[in-house]
Formats: sequence, structure tokens, C-alpha cells
Amino acid sequence: MIQGGCDRVMTETRAQSIGHSTNLVGLSTNLLGSADFNASPRELHISGVREMNGQMFEMLSLADGLIEAGDAFYKYMVAMFGIDPEQHEKDEAAKGGKPGVRRYRSSFLRLLKGWGYDSNSPEGAVLKGWVESRFGLFPTYHKEMITRFSTEGWMTYVDEKMSSRFHNNSIYCQLDMLYEFCQWALACHAAPAQRHLTLYRGINSFDEHQVVERIDKKNVVIRMNNLASFSSDRSVADCFGDTILTVQVPVVKVIFFNTLLPIHPLKGEGEYLVVGGDYRVKADYF
Repeated sequence: MIQGGCDRVMTETRAQSIGHSTNLVGLSTNLLGSADFNASPRELHISGVREMNGQMFEMLSLADGLIEAGDAFYKYMVAMFGIDPEQHEKDEAAKGGKPGVRRYRSSFLRLLKGWGYDSNSPEGAVLKGWVESRFGLFPTYHKEMITRFSTEGWMTYVDEKMSSRFHNNSIYCQLDMLYEFCQWALACHAAPAQRHLTLYRGINSFDEHQVVERIDKKNVVIRMNNLASFSSDRSVADCFGDTILTVQVPVVKVIFFNTLLPIHPLKGEGEYLVVGGDYRVKADYF
């Protein structure tokens, strides 16, 4: 429960910067990360992504349903970024590579897999780094609470997000396209005309969440990590903690959901990946 040093945490949170002064979505980062934005969201797009991939969205418009669209998107990404295992082997053969040795190409699917195992993994750091780059929001947790740039958690995060093994295949561009495809899929198939989704997150403590405001015993405003996992199934959230957070998440802040693609590593938990900021949440304790 939210007890103890709550007032101290609240004061520290308000004093901290929420992110960079610039981003690639054309809104103030402070607005984007605020509880007011989450209550009344605006349309978001990453600058230039749809304009530079017009053929992909034209192809998607011809798809008969989300499953067919997801398959088309995956094939487009394979062709654009060579992330299919067979293409790895062909690339090595063409370049005279040693038999049985593959040239590693980073893939958004590899990042999702790493996140599924551990959101504080190096793959998780790259995903948080992409959110920081595109939406301007700083992470608040990576292996430990991040309260200052000089902390061990911040330095570990920076080191892992910059790892060269994940930045050899335009990985941020891949994630840009994933976000825009996700937004297209939500608008056209999964959540047409909806501004919010009711999602759930199970926690055992508020150690990873900065408390911004305590409204009453059950309702609080907390600063979510710049990228956070939620579930559309409350019973699944129960498995992750004895406190269940119920949140109205703006559709424009969803970067991935479990039925978006026919094949991916986050199928089992009704999982949604959501851009963070200050959220008003209802906390139910068991």
C-alpha cells in the first residue's frame, strides 16, 4: 500500500524533469507525459514515418482483417530489414562468410522477446531508449529507480541502450514503423473510434513507480516508466502482484498489443506495451 515516505516521494517527483524539451511527435514532452494528456489525448504520429512508407500503408488498406494486415506488415519488414533467418544465411554466403556463421541483424522481434523475459534487460533498455528518443520521456526505472542522471541505474541504462549489437539494422526505424502500424491497426480493426483502453497492471509494491499525487485511498497519480507493460485481462494481472492497477490508457500511447502480429513472443498474457508518463490509476489491494 502507499504508505511511509509518500510525501517525500511526491515532492521529489514534482521537482524532476519528465523528459527532453524536444521529441519527434510535435507536442510538448511535459504535456505528453501529463495526466491531463492521458485524460484528453490528441492524435500522435512519429514525424515522417507514414510519409516515407506510403506503399506499406496502401498495401495494408487492401488487407481483409487484422490477421492478413499483420502478415503483410511482417513480410514488408522482412523485405526492408532482412530479419528472416534464411536471409541471414544468404547474406553470409554472398559475402564469403564462414560456414555456419551468421551476421547478426537486430530485429524488433528480438527486442520484444528480450522484453518478455525481463523488461530490465539490454533489449528493454533499447526499447526505453527509443521511447526517450521519439516521445522525449525519460525512463524512471531500469534495474533500479532512476532519480538523477548520476545514478548507477541511469549509467547502466545509457550503456545498454547504446549497445552496438542492437543498432546495426536501423532498429529505431523498425520501431517507428511498428508504432505507426500499431496505431493504424487500432484505428482500423482493434479499437476503432476508441480513445482509451481499460488495462491492468499487477504490482507488489510501488518501488518502480514514482507517486505524484495521492487522491484518496484507492486513487493515485503515478509516474509510470517511459515504457510499461499492461494486460487487457485482469486475471492475468493478478499473477504479477497483490495490488492491481486499473488504468485508462490512451490508444495513441499503445506501441504494441498481443494480437497485432500472427507470430511474436508476447502472445500469452494479453500484453500491451504502453508509453508512460503520469497516469491516474485505481489501486485495488488483495
